[in-house]
Amino acid sequence: MKENNLRYIIETWGCQMNEEDSEKISGMLKSLGYSPTDQREEADIIIFNTCCVRENAEQKVYGNLGMLKKLKEKNPNLIISICGCMMQQEGMAEEIIKRFPHVDIIFGTHNAHKFPEYLNRARQEGKSIVEIKQKDEGIIEGIPIDRKSDVKAFVTIMYGCNNFCTYCIVPYVRGRERSRKPEDIINEIKGLVNEGYKEVTLLGQNVNSYGKGLEEDINFAKLLRLVNEIEGLERVRFMTSHPKDLTSDVIDAIAECDKLCEQIHLPVQAGSNTLLRRMNRNYTREKYLELMKEIKAKIPDVSITTDIIIGFPGETEEEFEDTLALVKEVEYDSAFTFLYSIRQGTPAAKLENQVDEETKHRRFNILIDEVNKIIAEKNKKYEGRILEVLVEGLSKNDDTKVSGRTRNGRLVNFEGSKDLIGKLVNVEITKAQSFSLIGKIVE
Repeated sequence: MKENNLRYIIETWGCQMNEEDSEKISGMLKSLGYSPTDQREEADIIIFNTCCVRENAEQKVYGNLGMLKKLKEKNPNLIISICGCMMQQEGMAEEIIKRFPHVDIIFGTHNAHKFPEYLNRARQEGKSIVEIKQKDEGIIEGIPIDRKSDVKAFVTIMYGCNNFCTYCIVPYVRGRERSRKPEDIINEIKGLVNEGYKEVTLLGQNVNSYGKGLEEDINFAKLLRLVNEIEGLERVRFMTSHPKDLTSDVIDAIAECDKLCEQIHLPVQAGSNTLLRRMNRNYTREKYLELMKEIKAKIPDVSITTDIIIGFPGETEEEFEDTLALVKEVEYDSAFTFLYSIRQGTPAAKLENQVDEETKHRRFNILIDEVNKIIAEKNKKYEGRILEVLVEGLSKNDDTKVSGRTRNGRLVNFEGSKDLIGKLVNVEITKAQSFSLIGKIVE
């Protein structure tokens, strides 16, 4: 049954997987007749899709749930729902209901497809619905998706993770690795192309594990080549890769397939072998640097981005210097840098020698300065070059300009109208900035 004139708002914390989950929840709500709003005061349903990778994300959720109490008092018919990775943690749902009894629906990552059922029950029964599944119910296809862009889209190829890095909660809240059938992935992408999408990003906690458990003889490299054959598709990206599983056949596919963008996100996390062992990353500094050499040799103008954790338990000054030296050697095009924070339920939470906050921040600032210097220097080399840019939308700060990305992921702003959105254009780079490029269209 479709609702009339009811509005919803979804607030999302976390990674691209969370973002795609929210697109699915939005799609389900639209199929029920709801329409989106960006104002909590206007909403009939407020949904928080949560992350639990870092503690500050949880604190944000608590603060926001507290603020919703007054809205609920003003509007008793308001439905408040919370979902996502944070809810999969043992005892979390019970704590939420105890602290915030005005929450109506709580569900986890394995049963999000049942949200319409939970919504109906909450309205009919008038009591809180708590449904957390500890195991997935199989991959559910055909869930409606409300894409946030008309140009590019996320396409999940697999769920879960089998890599129990000692700092990471993901395997406990997202479950074990399971792959979608290749025909389902291909059909989804073909449907997107028919709708006018130009670019897809293939998603998975570890895309290099794709294919395990399937009856088909397929791996990630073969999937990439199949996707590359889809007519009308312009660009393909993927994330995230695990260094221990990135193989030469994947690197070769990127080098040889015209639609695969010259961009690889390869989280290193640390540059010290002793740190990598404590993190249970299952590769060495030497192995990682060998991968870097192979990637750069086979893929000209490749952009390499990464994740780095600073202040992991027991991190010494020497270990930090190893990480800093690796950053200087690789010369990343971008890096997501994080201060380690304890995640209850992970092995690292029990490790001794937690690094004090002052030391963490000092090292973090040194690392950031080095990363930013490298990025600025690399961007400077693009001045005067002509690059292909996929226009994604109007520039955030100037509606007389549009913005888009190069094949290797660099953000470019230049003068142009919204008619250019979704088109591939050649842009001459006239100025390099710290984190973006400025250019002008060339015929």
